[in-house]
Amino acid sequence: MPEKLRAKILSGGRLTRKEAVRLFQSDDIFGIGRLAGEAARRKNGEKAFFIVNRHINPTNICVNRCKFCAFSRSKEEKGAYELTLEEMLGRLDCGSGTKQADALSGGPRGFSEVHIVGGLHPDWPFDFYLNLISAIRKRHPKLNIKAFTAVEIDYFSRISGLRVHDVLTRLRDAGLQIMPGGGAEIFAERVRNQVCPEKIPGARWLEIMKIAHGVGIKTNATMLYGHVETYEDRVDHLFKLRELQDKTGGFQAFIPLAYHPKNTEIGGHYSSGLDDLKTIAVSRLVLDNFDHIKAYWIMLGEKISQVALLFGADDIDGTIVEEKIAHMAGGLTGGTMTRDDLIALIRKAGKAPVERDGLYKALWRG
Repeated sequence: MPEKLRAKILSGGRLTRKEAVRLFQSDDIFGIGRLAGEAARRKNGEKAFFIVNRHINPTNICVNRCKFCAFSRSKEEKGAYELTLEEMLGRLDCGSGTKQADALSGGPRGFSEVHIVGGLHPDWPFDFYLNLISAIRKRHPKLNIKAFTAVEIDYFSRISGLRVHDVLTRLRDAGLQIMPGGGAEIFAERVRNQVCPEKIPGARWLEIMKIAHGVGIKTNATMLYGHVETYEDRVDHLFKLRELQDKTGGFQAFIPLAYHPKNTEIGGHYSSGLDDLKTIAVSRLVLDNFDHIKAYWIMLGEKISQVALLFGADDIDGTIVEEKIAHMAGGLTGGTMTRDDLIALIRKAGKAPVERDGLYKALWRG
């Protein structure tokens, strides 16, 4: 790595697009990792965050057919499913301090966050989703509710005839606090036309997130990498996120998502561990206005996620429980980790574990 670029990063200077591409092209993985690790320490010291959470995927029935997706099904297709409201609430009732909850979450508090994303169901009206959020909030008033990607919000707007602003306001008033960052994939139009032509454009994703931030809903952001995109596409994606964060400050965390090739139309290969670590590190260096970079263990695997805590990541997500989307594309990890597992993983990386809620409020410090 050129000494001039290294000095710029250490002095807190902002990377240009050309410099970010140069980092992706560099073979100096340890040099980049050390710089990203220092940037993470400036943000959060030696802390590494985790959460006791539960994923719910309400349905895999979807009107879209993204080529990278192994999760979606047509209504009558084999493997299609849809959960009822009571079935979804029942999954959360297992996180209310019962013995069953302790077995799943590893602690007496039960789940502090529910994460809800699913297919774009052709028959469910917007009121179904409003009722879901309201019912969760009524039954679990202290639970952080993180739900619905920008793609789902756009769909709710279309099926309801409401503006995105009104959709988000109604969901917020029902109890929605946070939105996940899914659906971003890669913003470059050339790439989206290859991997998800039916999905909303990248500009629309950014617009919806801007509106969400404006009505007080915090969000995450993602990037799906390792399929047909170039380094330049990745950098363009990161800079568009950085530009929006400069304006709104509404993003909580950035999560690079490693592409999984099984059961998809695109095919291809799993990302390498080196690419995973470099992507985490460059993301930390580019996104200087994001407080958190997440190493999503369910897609990276436990060991790469652990090493990523030394390459700029400061969060490994959580217990998760019953995630379906990554696993249907060939995810190689188990479906859940206990609280104790997460604490041990973080400590063995030399970091200080901090259990958080969905809004990054510390609940426990190790």
